[in-house]
Amino acid sequence: MGPQGITVEAVVVDIVDGDTIKVEIDGLIYPLRYIGIDSPERGLPHADEATAADQRLVSGATVLLESDVSDTDRFDRLLRYVWLAQGSGWLLVNRELVRLGEAVSAAYPPDTKYQALFDAAQVEALAAAVGIWTATPVPIVQFVGTPAPAGNCDPAYPTVCIPPPPPDLNCGDITFRRFTVLAPDPHAFDGDHDGIGCEG
Repeated sequence: MGPQGITVEAVVVDIVDGDTIKVEIDGLIYPLRYIGIDSPERGLPHADEATAADQRLVSGATVLLESDVSDTDRFDRLLRYVWLAQGSGWLLVNRELVRLGEAVSAAYPPDTKYQALFDAAQVEALAAAVGIWTATPVPIVQFVGTPAPAGNCDPAYPTVCIPPPPPDLNCGDITFRRFTVLAPDPHAFDGDHDGIGCEG
């Protein structure tokens, strides 16, 4: 499998973290956020490992960048799928980071062209217990798309385990961020009704 849309060639000039790089296109430097994945932020457990994995994959490499619907995010970073030539084929770096357990599949509609590939890669990483899914789980922030642990979990929050009320909980009472919220949202975590809870 290779790129399915229009691509632009770029050179990776810096690795910011596990899901963000800087690329040079026609002599200009742009920050770039991988579409469809999320890795631990700097300062969180496993952030250094995720950054190192990203560096091993693409540091200094010439890559092809493929866009989806959105051009940039709210931080003015390019949103792209990053393709790396590998022998006679292509490696989708976004997917590879999830497969290695260095990032999780995280859908941000409308940019979901390859999300099914990322979800499948996450299942593979979970089964192999690699990266953030090691046998001794790393206590990172729960990301959108990760499976909920077992227990007394309210079905309105399918990707995390939050008990139903009472008591009524606020975002400050829990450690989870950016998780899926379904109606009726008994704790009212999704204030802007976009399907994602505790985004701040």
